[in-house]
Amino acid sequence: MSDTVSPKQKTPQDMLAQKNRRVMTRVLFAVFFMVGLSFASVPLYDLFCRVTGFGGTTQVSDSLPDTIIQDRTFVIRFNTDVAPDLQWDFAALDNNIEVNPGQKGLIAYNVRNNMGAPVAGAAVFNVSPPRAGRYFHKVQCFCFEEQILQPGVDMNMPVMFYVDPEIVNDRQMDSVTSITLSYTFFKTDTEALDEALEDFYNQDNI
Repeated sequence: MSDTVSPKQKTPQDMLAQKNRRVMTRVLFAVFFMVGLSFASVPLYDLFCRVTGFGGTTQVSDSLPDTIIQDRTFVIRFNTDVAPDLQWDFAALDNNIEVNPGQKGLIAYNVRNNMGAPVAGAAVFNVSPPRAGRYFHKVQCFCFEEQILQPGVDMNMPVMFYVDPEIVNDRQMDSVTSITLSYTFFKTDTEALDEALEDFYNQDNI
């Protein structure tokens, strides 16, 4: 009669190691999933913000509306900031202007590079109150692309915008009489900046 070999019983250490392997597998799967989701979420989040005005994100339009609401006026205030590592002067030429919904608004900003070399900057923006973002449309704006300034150079940059006439149908905006448009310039590292730096340092007078 042959002996029967019983299966090896797992020790508490074996069971703990197996449990740890299962936990590690799940954690790694979650990490890879979240990384992939983060890349997909950037354009989706941007689209969501532009459609809803979430967080004060403004809209972009190709043209002005046909309708102007004459019996409603908004004071548009302009706020400017610059990141600490970007030595630029940046300000709106007017503190505020008044517009009717649907009317063209036009404001100019002045920016100056106080650094000793060409620098590229990009502006991020929003409006407050945040709900106004869905009604604030930009037709022309320097914020649509990066700006490269040579040392000591300053320039004026226009922004054309309008407040959507549909704002008068939003009861949550009835008490709003002013909207603040805010810009913050940040330094950027781009290929265009590298080319500008190379041209600058290759000048005969450097």
